[in-house]
Amino acid sequence: MSRNIEVVEDDAGRTTTYHRHPNGGGLLGPRALVEENTYIGATTYIEADARIGSHCRIGRGSWIDRQATVGDHVVIEDNVYVGRGASLGNRVHIGRHSRIGAGARIGHGLRLHGDSIVPAGTHVPDPAAAHHRASARPGKQSHGRGPRMAA
Repeated sequence: MSRNIEVVEDDAGRTTTYHRHPNGGGLLGPRALVEENTYIGATTYIEADARIGSHCRIGRGSWIDRQATVGDHVVIEDNVYVGRGASLGNRVHIGRHSRIGAGARIGHGLRLHGDSIVPAGTHVPDPAAAHHRASARPGKQSHGRGPRMAA
């Protein structure tokens, strides 16, 4: 049976106390907020001030760094790193062994395959927004509610 509290010391001698999440047993740092209906793998760390939404599944060996935000209904597979201050929208799926850089923003509904790398500070828009922008025609003025189509 595993302990409910773990104390970890870093290279500088500072200690951090982690509490185990009741659903999966993942380790939660100080002030980390995780919904009870979210599953956190037993060897996953959620660092201080991170926020994880409802109905998420975060696999084993992952690390959600400080101040990161994960939306609702998100799947993060095994061994994924989400950088400090990164933000993942709702219904995002991150494949295993992926790396999301510090401050990166991932739009709603996006799916990243395994071994993906998103550099720090990058904004990856949600598929619906990207489709909307791609269908817009630069330099054309829109009249009415939607784009006009020629017959």
